[in-house]
Amino acid sequence: MKKVCENWEKVITVKDVDISLFEEFHERTKIIGAELFHVKTITEAKNVLINLVRSTNAHKVVAVNCPLLQAAGISEALLTMGVEVYTDAANVRVHCETADIGISGVEFGIAESGSVCLDSYSVESRLVSAMTPMHVVFLNSRNIVKGIADAVEIVSRIFDRGYVTFISGPSRTADIERVLTIGVHGPSRFIIIAVDEQVNGGVD
Repeated sequence: MKKVCENWEKVITVKDVDISLFEEFHERTKIIGAELFHVKTITEAKNVLINLVRSTNAHKVVAVNCPLLQAAGISEALLTMGVEVYTDAANVRVHCETADIGISGVEFGIAESGSVCLDSYSVESRLVSAMTPMHVVFLNSRNIVKGIADAVEIVSRIFDRGYVTFISGPSRTADIERVLTIGVHGPSRFIIIAVDEQVNGGVD
């Protein structure tokens, strides 16, 4: 699937990120209603996802492949559980509207807002992040930048055309009588699985 940048890990330098920002990022995710699981290994990440599938009784998953998803063998694990898993572009388009969970890999997190940056050039990436009731993303826990201005500066280095999305918690609106409603225009649950283990240069 097409991306704005094929290798974000080469764009995001050690000067851009700071692991000490992770706690601030975590606190901000709570404020905006995101759920964050911080794990050390890809095996733990897989177990978190399996538990989410079981606890929600999910039967169908659509995913945009990322290195961590592939390295952990998540698709295979879900298939052995009897879960339908769709990862190729054509099937994602067909099944995203009826899927229980969408899975993506994100490029980095923003400590200031608790947001994550998703390369959403492909329509499949946008469908997975917007059409499912639960959106789960994998994040390299080291890739946390300080602020929104820093995030925009990183994107400006590589952006030529396409789409980049900043996601801040689950979908929400208050445009009807100013009553806050979750999940009307997108996922009602937004879950971040932050992984310490580096896989093929990180999660992209």
